[in-house]
Amino acid sequence: MRPAAPFASPDPPSDAPGGNPELSVVIPVFNERENVDALLARLRPVLAGLGRPYEIIYVDDGSRDGTAERIAALTAADRCLRLVRLSRNFGHQAALVAGLAHARGAAVITLDGDLQHPPELIPRLVERWAAGDDVVQAIRREPADASALKRAGSRGFYRLLSLLTRLHMTPGAADYRLLSRAALTAFLACGERCRFNRGLVQWIGFPYSEVPYEAEPRFAGRSKYSWRAMLRLAGDAIFSFSSWPLRLAGLVGGVVSGAATLYLLYVVAARLFYPEYVERGWSSILATVLILGGLNLLVLWILGEYVGRVYEEVKQRPIYIVRPTPREPRAARKAVDATPPAAGDR
Repeated sequence: MRPAAPFASPDPPSDAPGGNPELSVVIPVFNERENVDALLARLRPVLAGLGRPYEIIYVDDGSRDGTAERIAALTAADRCLRLVRLSRNFGHQAALVAGLAHARGAAVITLDGDLQHPPELIPRLVERWAAGDDVVQAIRREPADASALKRAGSRGFYRLLSLLTRLHMTPGAADYRLLSRAALTAFLACGERCRFNRGLVQWIGFPYSEVPYEAEPRFAGRSKYSWRAMLRLAGDAIFSFSSWPLRLAGLVGGVVSGAATLYLLYVVAARLFYPEYVERGWSSILATVLILGGLNLLVLWILGEYVGRVYEEVKQRPIYIVRPTPREPRAARKAVDATPPAAGDR
């Protein structure tokens, strides 16, 4: 049985100029009030210059600095601007899924709300889509203010991921990309909770191309991706797309077992020919016990990571929950609390 669809408010009637929008731009934000107006000031002229109907969807991921209130005020004066407000902070990956699920365009573009993803690159993404590519990935060149440790960590992570999985991940492939409607439908069919969206975009296949860009410094505020959050995302990426950690644990166990067998033969031989040496060998015995104990804990940790993710999937909780806005009728709010399963789930 397929997992139930995430809770989400029904889409409002299309009011984009010229009917349904051809382009949707999804922007997840968390405490980015200082960046909202600056991003729109650069984004609107770019989209207007394309000559295609568009919509801009802000996904507020539980902000506490007035970000949602500022966006809601802007939507009153702009029919192309929409706000999807999550009930709490579900994380950047879940917020992206929420925005993509609400997008109505034939092509959907995702970018961050801190202006490190330059909106001026969008025409090149659209150009590649018009040429037939279903997935157009923007490849980031690290900004000058990025630390050497962050650059090395990013490159090392992508190389490790490509090595452990069947995915080819280009270093610098962040969440700035364009998806066609066909690619988006395939992406949204992936219902796992522990998500690594960049890997899922690669996994679904479809014609793919890359467009490089120069990353800009953050316009205002601080990055919400701490080292802890990045490590968690890296764990989701590796454990969601590779079983190599389990195989590695088995390989290490085999090597250690072979070494222990050789050591046992050595001890037996030493006992026969040098009994006094064996009696004084407590340090080697203690080291062996500690090494084996540490390896056992390491294997248990790897198994725990997989079991924990299986546990999250079995619970089948929604990936995100949308907070009803005051303008939504009461009937729509009830629909959020009782979303029926899709026909294929019954």
